[in-house]
Amino acid sequence: MNTRYKRSAARRHWQQSLSQTLLALCLCAFQATAADDQMTPIATPAQPQAIELGTPALPGAKAQESWHQQYGSRFARNVTVATLTPVLPDPKIASGAAVIVAPGGGFRTLSMDNEGWDVANALAKQGIAAFVLKYRLNQTPADMAGFQQSMQELFSGAARRPPRPNQATMATELAPQLEDARAAFALVRSRAGEWQIDPNRIGMIGFSAGAMLTMATTLVGQEAKPAFIANIYGPLDAVTVPVDAPPLFVALAADDPFFAQGKFGLIESWFAAKKPVEFHFYEQGGHGFGMYPKTTSSTGWFDAFSRWLRMHGMLSAQGA
Repeated sequence: MNTRYKRSAARRHWQQSLSQTLLALCLCAFQATAADDQMTPIATPAQPQAIELGTPALPGAKAQESWHQQYGSRFARNVTVATLTPVLPDPKIASGAAVIVAPGGGFRTLSMDNEGWDVANALAKQGIAAFVLKYRLNQTPADMAGFQQSMQELFSGAARRPPRPNQATMATELAPQLEDARAAFALVRSRAGEWQIDPNRIGMIGFSAGAMLTMATTLVGQEAKPAFIANIYGPLDAVTVPVDAPPLFVALAADDPFFAQGKFGLIESWFAAKKPVEFHFYEQGGHGFGMYPKTTSSTGWFDAFSRWLRMHGMLSAQGA
C-alpha cells in the first residue's frame, strides 16, 4: 500500500467519523429542540397586577383565553379581554420614563414571558416603568390540535412570511389591537402621578407582531403618540414618516426566516425624514430571540437598547 493511498484512506476515515459525529450532534440537538418545541397546555397563571383596559369584547369571539408552554416560555391565545400589567422599578432608581411592551405571536398568540414579562422586569431593573400589554387576538381553534394545525398553515409555504398589514390598511386590519394600544397609553398617562411617570416620556417596544402593532400605533395610533419606539424583529417595509415621528430603535437577525429580505425601507424612511434611528442587524439569531440566552450576538440587543435609552435621556430622572 503506497503512502498516497494510506493518506487518502485516512482522510476518508476522518471525514466519515466527522460526519457521523456531526450527525449525532444534530440528532441530539433536534431531539432536545423537538421536546422543547411541544405545545403543552397549562393553567392560566395568576395575574393579580393585571388591569383590564375596558376595550370592547372581541367581535364574534367564541373561544376563551387559554395558555400553553413552549420553548420554556408561557403563551396566551384567544385573548378577548385586553389587560395591562405594570412592572414598576424601585423608586430609588426610577427615571420617570415608561415603556409599553407588546409581545408577538402572529396576532394569534402572545409570548408572555420571553417578549413580555421578562422584558418588563429587565426594564424595571434599569429604572424604567414597564407595562406588559396583553392585547386582543385573532381567534384560533379552542383545542390544541386545531390550534397547532392553524399555526402550521400560517407559517407554511415557500415565503414563510406571516401576514402583515401595510400602512394604508393597518388602521382597519389591526383595529382591536390598536384600540388596546391607545387605551394602554391613555391608562398610563391617567395614572402617571401615581406611578411617578413623566407623561411625555412613555415609549413602546414590540416584538414581531408586537413590532407591527408598535409601528401601527406610531403611524396611525392617533392620540397614543409614543415618545420613542423599538421594533424588534418586525417587518422593515418603507413607510410615510409622521412629522412628529419619535426616535426609532430596530433589531433584526440576518437569518430571520420571516423579515430578513435584505430590504431596509423602514430604516431608510426614518433616515430620509431626518428622524433619529438606530439599527442593529445581527449576523445570527433567527426569529423570536427575545430574552432567550443564546450564543449569538443577537443576545446583546437588550444591552444595546439600554444604552440607546440612556443616550436619549430615558434612564435619567431629569430626562436629560
